[in-house]
Amino acid sequence: MITPYALKLAVQSLLKEKWINLLSVMTIAAGLLIISVSFFALYNIDIATKKLPEKFSMTVYLADSLQKERLDAITDALRKNRAVLSVRYISKDEAMKELKSYLKNSEYIIEGLEDNPLPDSMEIKLKKGAVGQETAQQLAREALQLKGVTEVDYGEKFLSTLTTIKNGFKMVGLAFLVILSTGIIFVCYSTVKILFYRRTEEIETFKLLGATKGFIRTPFLIEGAVIGTAGGLLSLAGCFTLYYTVFLRLSSKMPIFKAILFPANLFLPLPVIGMLLGITGAAIALGRLRY
Repeated sequence: MITPYALKLAVQSLLKEKWINLLSVMTIAAGLLIISVSFFALYNIDIATKKLPEKFSMTVYLADSLQKERLDAITDALRKNRAVLSVRYISKDEAMKELKSYLKNSEYIIEGLEDNPLPDSMEIKLKKGAVGQETAQQLAREALQLKGVTEVDYGEKFLSTLTTIKNGFKMVGLAFLVILSTGIIFVCYSTVKILFYRRTEEIETFKLLGATKGFIRTPFLIEGAVIGTAGGLLSLAGCFTLYYTVFLRLSSKMPIFKAILFPANLFLPLPVIGMLLGITGAAIALGRLRY
């Protein structure tokens, strides 16, 4: 239980050992700032990778001279799949026009062709949440079983790379979070331990007067909470300062930075996170001390 006297002792200790506490606050702030910057980068990378599937499509290549009934049957079968957003039939003539438009000034590449070598095909767009390697593979297998389908191209390398990028950044982000959070807890642990040993005589006096362990522990837990909260506030200020002084200036000169999003609402809990880490470090320190 927090009492006015416990608060008084905590404030006195914070002021008396101000340099140790200030160093701890700065260290915690730096750790939380690194976590925040890492999260900021991962957040924008995640947004960017989520936008990539919007341009993703599968191509189903068809046999020559299929009847309209067979084309309709293939189209209906593909549309029945829950992952499919749209199916568009592309004739070989239309495919050639698109190829010429794509080549533009390099049309000489196909000038020597007497016949159109391109097959009829169907372009399949998947729903945003359905774009994934397993879904595409399953749909490709189903499409290949349809009569009149000769081949399916679903961008296996693209999906594999996208999945690898997502998983890789998630693992890096998680590793950063665990390592730096552990470091912050250790800083609070070490600080409270130092403060405890500096007040050994005072604690012995309290014990002689019949003070409970809860009474002795409370001021240190408050100190851990204050140090962690201060570090969180400082890191929050650092995040906003970094964004408004660096990214906004860069975005005015380099348009690419305009696409970067700053999730301010996700950074607001930093002081609370700092406080919880501070209390955790203090609690671990007090749990390991014998008094």
